[in-house]
Amino acid sequence: MATHFIGKSVQRKEGREKVTGAAQYVDDLTFPDMLYGITVRSPVARGRIQAIQFGEDIPWDEFTIVRAKDIPGKNCIALIVDDQPCLAGEIVNHAEEPILLLAHPDKYLLEEARRAVQIDIEPLPAVFTMEDSLAQKEIIWGRDNLFKSFLIEKGNVDNVWASADLIVEGEYLTGAQEQLYIEPQGMIARASEAEGVTVWGSLQCPYYVHKALVQLFALPKERIRMVQTEAGGGFGGKEEYPSMLAAHVALAGNLCRCTGYTKIFESVLQACRESARGSSERGL
Repeated sequence: MATHFIGKSVQRKEGREKVTGAAQYVDDLTFPDMLYGITVRSPVARGRIQAIQFGEDIPWDEFTIVRAKDIPGKNCIALIVDDQPCLAGEIVNHAEEPILLLAHPDKYLLEEARRAVQIDIEPLPAVFTMEDSLAQKEIIWGRDNLFKSFLIEKGNVDNVWASADLIVEGEYLTGAQEQLYIEPQGMIARASEAEGVTVWGSLQCPYYVHKALVQLFALPKERIRMVQTEAGGGFGGKEEYPSMLAAHVALAGNLCRCTGYTKIFESVLQACRESARGSSERGL
């Protein structure tokens, strides 16, 4: 006999596990011999990397260290246009851009090591506003700083304006927005020449991450495996950025994890919903 669900209250498939605390989020997962991963990031908005210095009193021979030159495939986070490097190699184009990856079994020593790395950067003029970008005071992307331009034409606008009783014009500004999901970003990755790459993570679009890792590692699609764990909220905030985080933990080697970002730190790293400016004219 067929089961009919329309008009009935259907029990969520994962509801019991979540309300009882049995659900396994990425930060609940553990594996033997796991490493912790961390990124060393740019302290300036734009500049040219001159040198990387490793401080004393840190047993660097115990660490996994990854730079842009160590990436086996293409140094980019593939999505729409290959414009975002996984790791900055020569030029940094925004504050907190990742430059270096570190991994170690001791997460406390790992944080000490991060602070012991000194990035020498020659500052370059930066662009901080849409107005400066459109004025092309500094060209940091393409020929004119425009990522994409669309022109849509329909109807005869001049006739509409001529026949309108009233024309309303306005300019509208919105600030940057960040999704406030409860669970921060988190990834665990296992990477080896023999087995390929497997990633467990809190994410919304596993195929986005899969596409990015295929290019980054220059591997066939079947050698990249994504495992989507329970997600403690996303709201669009775990669509694009998980590709960056998955790339970092996978590059750091076999069984590396990166979890525990604070929400404030995430809001600095991500560009989920950037600020916008729009103008309109309406004929009434």
